[in-house]
Amino acid sequence: MLKIKVPAVLIFLILSISAFAQAQESEAHYLANEGIMIVNGDTKILFDPLYRESYGQYLLMSEEMEGNIFTGTAPYDGIDAIFISHHHGDHFSPEDILRLLEAQPKINLYAPAQAVIAMRAIASNDQAVIFDRVSGVSLEYKDEPVSLNMEGLMIEAVRIPHSGWPTGRLGIENIVWRVRLNDQTTVVHMGDADPNDIHFSQDAEYWNRNYPDMAFPPYWFFSAGGGRNILENRMKAVRSVGIHVPVIIPGDPLRRPRELRNADLFTIPGETRAIPSN
Repeated sequence: MLKIKVPAVLIFLILSISAFAQAQESEAHYLANEGIMIVNGDTKILFDPLYRESYGQYLLMSEEMEGNIFTGTAPYDGIDAIFISHHHGDHFSPEDILRLLEAQPKINLYAPAQAVIAMRAIASNDQAVIFDRVSGVSLEYKDEPVSLNMEGLMIEAVRIPHSGWPTGRLGIENIVWRVRLNDQTTVVHMGDADPNDIHFSQDAEYWNRNYPDMAFPPYWFFSAGGGRNILENRMKAVRSVGIHVPVIIPGDPLRRPRELRNADLFTIPGETRAIPSN
């Protein structure tokens, strides 16, 4: 039998090309306010996509973009899961999420218990079956993080107080979601988290277990030294892109307040960021 000796360098190249082919590129698409779509190959997830309140300072999603999400028009086709950070009018509309789950029967929803209760309160009898695809997370402040699983997704959740702690909005279930897609890309969506390390230090082992490739903090994490420290030294995100940016903050970094000039912020609906691969 003829034996062919394959050079080690060629074997290495073949294995490298194979590994590269298996890896999926990941991208973050900005919807508006804290609305984000994460894409990894054929896997797509949304954070805080549907809401009705701008409170006079935050961007609302365009009618065209919203319509495309409801009809599943590219690039919003094949959505696998939606994640809600908390039940506030600039992040979550129970009526619209119900309609979307009804229109797109393959989407699963993960949300804090307060949001799920609001949906159940207005759901019709015909919509009851929708809740088979809804996972509610009920966490008190200082509870240990919880884990959930869905095909293609490793999902973790921890309650971090809403901004204004320790005097305001203490009853709001603000959930920080850490989601790993296809065992390749990890993202963290922080909702309206308060930028005090006391909330994160108690779960230091949790944050050290899986560093995110990209984190999406509210913009005020870049305004406070404590917020930057959490992103860089506690969470150790490879890259962070700020969300929840008021319309009065310009897209041009040179026109922003000094503390935000070197921050990467989502300000234009439809813009994207490539998520670095680990």
